[in-house]
Amino acid sequence: MKHAWFKTTLAVAVASASCQLMANGLAINEQSVSGMGTGFAGRSSSAQDASTVFGNPAGMSRLDRAEISGGFAAIKASTDIDAASPNPATGTNLVQGTNKGDIAPEAAVPFAYYVRPLNDKWHFGLGLYVPFGVISDYESTSQGRDLGLYSKVQVMTLQPTLSYRINDRVAVGFGPTINKIDGKLTSNPIAVLGSPAEVNIKGDDIGYGFNAGILVDITDRLAWGFTYHSKVEYELEGRIRNTGFPPVAPMPANGSHKATLDFTSPESADTSVTYKANDKWTLYAGATWTRWSQLDSIVAELKQPLPGFSEVSEDLNWDDTWSYAIGVAYQLNPSWVLRSGFTLDESPTSNADRTVRIPVSNRKIVSLGAGWNIDQDWTLDFAYAYLRESKGRVNQTNHATGTQYAAEYRNSAHGAGVQVTHRF
Repeated sequence: MKHAWFKTTLAVAVASASCQLMANGLAINEQSVSGMGTGFAGRSSSAQDASTVFGNPAGMSRLDRAEISGGFAAIKASTDIDAASPNPATGTNLVQGTNKGDIAPEAAVPFAYYVRPLNDKWHFGLGLYVPFGVISDYESTSQGRDLGLYSKVQVMTLQPTLSYRINDRVAVGFGPTINKIDGKLTSNPIAVLGSPAEVNIKGDDIGYGFNAGILVDITDRLAWGFTYHSKVEYELEGRIRNTGFPPVAPMPANGSHKATLDFTSPESADTSVTYKANDKWTLYAGATWTRWSQLDSIVAELKQPLPGFSEVSEDLNWDDTWSYAIGVAYQLNPSWVLRSGFTLDESPTSNADRTVRIPVSNRKIVSLGAGWNIDQDWTLDFAYAYLRESKGRVNQTNHATGTQYAAEYRNSAHGAGVQVTHRF
């Protein structure tokens, strides 16, 4: 038996809203501020600093000296929720409560990289970054509280990397990834017989994958790059803590129950070109494919099944997506470079499957940035990005109560980042 009030809460513990971040689905783009300035166009074809460990491991071969890059991006998001629009099927919302929006708290995304030449052919690199990370936090009186109240998921990745220069124009790179995932989710599924019920879920695991890339200087001015980020499989082990359920069948037992959830983060492929038009202007263009169909459905199992209750599942029906970006950089003088970019990012979900926890839609992102070469050893990068989503509709039914929640969501976000690079 699959209890309706658990179906959404546990199965999407690692597939929650990410409207505060600059990439769709669960993904995060903020692994480099120098790349953020051009909307991450040219991420796999331009090795500007040690952050190429993530963007394209082969790019390490372009770095002449050892260097360290580190920084963070801060994100401030806003969510407009219009629940006044009635559900077309029912003509009304039957759920009482508020819709104040701003479900994504302010967030900061850190990163750090180190690259060192070993000889004329080989480079070694090490990266520490966040490829996936989400958080949503509804007010306790939200109309959507029955379907999702609080979600937080974070993946931290450590990537040791090697690159090899095959000849003067071609280089390759490879690095295994060690990934630590942590998830926490809270929901108030129903007020059963006048008693508020709560589900609190936590879990964690370590998974392994790899990043690989190739970088080709087609001409002295034109470069092409390709990067592949592998999928990573996790088995989250944690507990479901239930409180407030009356002790009557078929209600789940109150207390703590061990559970496991198999989850696979999607693979992605990034390709881009960088064209140095002259000493002043550099142009970038790129596309990223992400296999979000890996999250077609998620199944969680109790380690010790309860009578009539052994697993829960959630059909997400996510689709593979494409993201496209163009960017430009202008070398103002030997010390300063100015950057700009524009990105179109597809949503993995649609009006048919969008949920309270995943209210994301198609996105447009405008980016501005600058790099300041303080001297030959130090560089400081800044970037700003503004994200605006299309409107997306949520139509969900609480199967435990039969009530329908219908709303239109529109997300936006401001992002700003700073990065310091030291060469030695």
